[in-house]
Amino acid sequence: MNYAITNGKIYTVNKDAEIIEKGTILIKDGKIESISEGEANIPEGYEIIDATGNHVLPGFIDSHTHQGLFDGSIGWAGFDGNEMTDPNTAHVRALDAINPEDPGLEEARIGGVTTIQTGPGSGNVIGGTDTIIKTYCKSKIVDDLIVKTPSSMKAALGENPKRVYGTDKKLPSTRMGTAAVFRKAFVDAQNYGKKWDEYESKKKQAEEKDELDKIPSEPDRELNKEMLLKVLNKEIPLNFHCHQANDIVTAIRLAEEFNIDMMLVHATEGHKIADYIAKKGVPVSVGPSLVGFEKVELRNISFETPRILWKAGVKISIQSDSFTRLKHFQILPCMAIKEGLPVNEALKAITINAAEMIGVSDRVGTLEAGKDADIVIWTNHPLEDFYAENKVTFIDGDIAYKKE
Repeated sequence: MNYAITNGKIYTVNKDAEIIEKGTILIKDGKIESISEGEANIPEGYEIIDATGNHVLPGFIDSHTHQGLFDGSIGWAGFDGNEMTDPNTAHVRALDAINPEDPGLEEARIGGVTTIQTGPGSGNVIGGTDTIIKTYCKSKIVDDLIVKTPSSMKAALGENPKRVYGTDKKLPSTRMGTAAVFRKAFVDAQNYGKKWDEYESKKKQAEEKDELDKIPSEPDRELNKEMLLKVLNKEIPLNFHCHQANDIVTAIRLAEEFNIDMMLVHATEGHKIADYIAKKGVPVSVGPSLVGFEKVELRNISFETPRILWKAGVKISIQSDSFTRLKHFQILPCMAIKEGLPVNEALKAITINAAEMIGVSDRVGTLEAGKDADIVIWTNHPLEDFYAENKVTFIDGDIAYKKE
């Protein structure tokens, strides 16, 4: 089905932050065909959605969550996000556990969240690979939800890994041990890569000399190290879970040591060292900020963190970590606005910034011709009026939610 959204106030969130007071969006074959001011000539075969008096925004993007992997509605049977049997499980993949019928994805659509990066939890030092999915498709096949996979590698510092393994008197039981596990894993992966490079070199030399009997045996494949090589080769970035300022500094140190592209996840105490993070040029996925003081490393949690980081020059997104039901995802940027983050920056943090930080800005994050038709029609601006209601959510040009 093709659609024409007419007469709405359109927030493009493009590079010029263009706002069209009364415009028309044409949706064709799942993509945004065109955006124009005023009345447009609507071709035959387009269903008209009248958005008079409403606000039309890009679908929200959650840059870090665990939706689809932790289905709390069925208890332990739905908890598939932490393979806490080894501190290094780089070879496990979120894709193999995501349940496309997780009720959390339905709530996401109601909350205007159309794209999420979801993946393993933080029980392990290295937890496995994340996946970026849409929160809706007509199919029940998770592969049909995929935007990008693998999208990143999950790693974690701080309390979680040392609590999980330290209670069993295993490595890591301290922050020192956590960093050591990380270093060893990546050094082992480097050595594995060298082994394969040496094999390929000797194979090529033998083939060039037509000495096929001198081609060495292939090294055994090791899936764990293969996945870490993708990080070392900058095929995918590292998403580093850390809360305390000292853990943030350690994360940056480790990433620099191995020349790894990274995004800080949470950075709860990032406000303490905002200038340092800015100097290092590391983006931060901030949040969820709507939790209590369950852990020591959360004692300085604050909704001021996004503003302080942004003011220091850090690129930020705002994420749920799944602690907030995505039906109410907008409360997270709204709380950051309450603590001084400008509305337009808060909107960018859950649209274009998030899209750029997770590597999918070619498809989502703004309303522009050629991009995926992930569009939400609100009764008011959802970050200026928390009581604004979502009337319609489009994902890939399909109506994924419609308020009755």
